[in-house]
Amino acid sequence: MGQDQTKQQIEKGLHLYQSNQTEKALQVWMRVLEKSADPAGRFRVLGCLITAHAEMGRYKDMLKFAVVQIDTARELEDPDYLTESYLNLARSNEKLCEFQKTISYCKTCLNMQGTTVSLQLNGQVSLSMGNAFLGLSIFQKALECFEKALRYAHNNDDKMLECRVCCSLGNFYAQIKDYEKALFFPCKAAELVNDYGKGWSLKYRAMSQYHMAVAYRKLGRLADAMDCCEESMKIALQHGDRPLQALCLLCFADIHRSRKDVQTAFPRYDSSMSIMTEIGNRLGLIQVLLGVTKCWMSKKELDKALESIEKAQELAEGLGNKLGLLKLHCLCERIYRTKGQQRELRDHVVKFHECVEEMELYCGMCGESIGEKNNQLQALPCSHFFHFKCLQTNGTRGCPNCR
Repeated sequence: MGQDQTKQQIEKGLHLYQSNQTEKALQVWMRVLEKSADPAGRFRVLGCLITAHAEMGRYKDMLKFAVVQIDTARELEDPDYLTESYLNLARSNEKLCEFQKTISYCKTCLNMQGTTVSLQLNGQVSLSMGNAFLGLSIFQKALECFEKALRYAHNNDDKMLECRVCCSLGNFYAQIKDYEKALFFPCKAAELVNDYGKGWSLKYRAMSQYHMAVAYRKLGRLADAMDCCEESMKIALQHGDRPLQALCLLCFADIHRSRKDVQTAFPRYDSSMSIMTEIGNRLGLIQVLLGVTKCWMSKKELDKALESIEKAQELAEGLGNKLGLLKLHCLCERIYRTKGQQRELRDHVVKFHECVEEMELYCGMCGESIGEKNNQLQALPCSHFFHFKCLQTNGTRGCPNCR
């Protein structure tokens, strides 16, 4: 298959893919991969296969194609191709929750001396790196990467990247419990979709709606949360987006749990868990198990709650997700206090405080913890963040954490 024919077939696959005929598109691209003698065309078709498998949640296949793409990039001997292939390798590992590998591949991308194309990819590299640091609960570095990605998005006028970064920032602030910002950023993403997203994939709209749903639920605005989550789920079902379906099911379950409707919550958690397991989203599984634990606790089924905690703890330790571990120690503390088991209770109190210290989840001005309850936070240019009220009171005499 020659260069022109390869191009035609790639375009044919893209047309099928955009018309929601995913399996037919994959067949066309796989044929190109088998028959094309053009390395640049093979590189491009591998990019299409990587994106399609990412959106379907077939992360192991995504990784497999990313590895093949690196070999093709080496054949082409072009730093731009190599940067793009390492970014795809980083993103595949990010989806599989292999966060240390993600960071390592992102650093490889940033160290490559490519041309303007590589520089344009640096924003996506910073975003992927930020998501990995967030998965490891290294909050200051995560924020640093997100802010860098946002600067790249603004400098290159890349509204799609800006939209994705806003969603990640929404997730960031939801985790450290500044729920106003957790809502502000996905709302900003939704605005970008409305203003610029006419030709974009609907997944951008779905993504912003999902993150808005999470923030609304945390703020207790459950009807708004349900509306946003339903819209996100509708798009996810239309497009066969399994990863987003799993997240929406988790959000639905959390909404029902917030409404004290545990019986409706349980099957939603089960469905979410099933998809998360199938696609390999171990970070998502921790969230599901946290929700299930809280349901068992509300039903006073403490031994069942401890069973869920044990599974979640194994996952969190395997991933290095410190915030997950902190939440689990907090739940264990409550359970053992109810059971009157003092030794176990003390053990988890100590581990809880160790997690807080390790993540530096406290305000460097007042010394109180961050992320325990909804609080307005403010980051300084060094990406250390503090209670907004503390910064107002103390003024900006430089950062007390890094001077």
